[in-house]
Amino acid sequence: MIVRIIGGHGGVSPGYRATSYLIDGKLLIDAGSVASGIQIPEQILIDNILISHSHLDHISDLAFLADNCFGQKGRPFEIHTVQNVKNSIMTHLLNDVIWPDFTKLPSASNPTLHFNELESEKPVKIGDYTVTPVPVNHDGPGHGFIIEKGDSCIVFTQDTGPTDRIWEIAKTKKNLKAIFSEVSFPNKMMQIALDSKHHTPSTMVEEIKKMPEEVPIFLGHLKPNFQDQLFKEIDMMGNDRISVLGSDDTSYIF
Repeated sequence: MIVRIIGGHGGVSPGYRATSYLIDGKLLIDAGSVASGIQIPEQILIDNILISHSHLDHISDLAFLADNCFGQKGRPFEIHTVQNVKNSIMTHLLNDVIWPDFTKLPSASNPTLHFNELESEKPVKIGDYTVTPVPVNHDGPGHGFIIEKGDSCIVFTQDTGPTDRIWEIAKTKKNLKAIFSEVSFPNKMMQIALDSKHHTPSTMVEEIKKMPEEVPIFLGHLKPNFQDQLFKEIDMMGNDRISVLGSDDTSYIF
């Protein structure tokens, strides 16, 4: 699997894009920056979109992706998420008030966006991938994804605070190649991180103890205004398994 970090940050500012990971150019995880981060011909090639939760930095570019690719694909973007997240998106974003309802445009029989319901911990075949959504400790309601293709498996857990179940399931996977998780706030903002269900470097030290051993860890969702401090605090963790997603539009092969 080729994982392209279109946007790996926990906020938006020049040079910092919100969460969007693209696998093999076809499977998108979250839509925080897909429309602004890649060219329209690349956007059109996306087949399936996983939405982890309904917070704006993970869904905002669904609006602009649909607008950019409207009438050009010949088939809809297939969006996969749990029912509560779909309901939030339809109620608060694609409601013909904030943005047109692209599940009915160009027509109800030929929409730009089509939703498919995921069930927690129930694996589903999506294109070339087997995807297992697992609840994590984040509002929205938050889910992480365990994605398998051939002899490769990757875990994605953005956004989440300290959590357990996804690591229990991940430990049953013998082909796990990478873990993508998050550190949003510096240690001095521990209470804010806990209240908003995110990680600091100090809580990530404890989280790593729950993870499968020896698997590379990629930490993203750094808040742009705290990135320099987070770089220092993550470095002080002294864990050579960790890579920090400090630059967007980078790719990894697993």
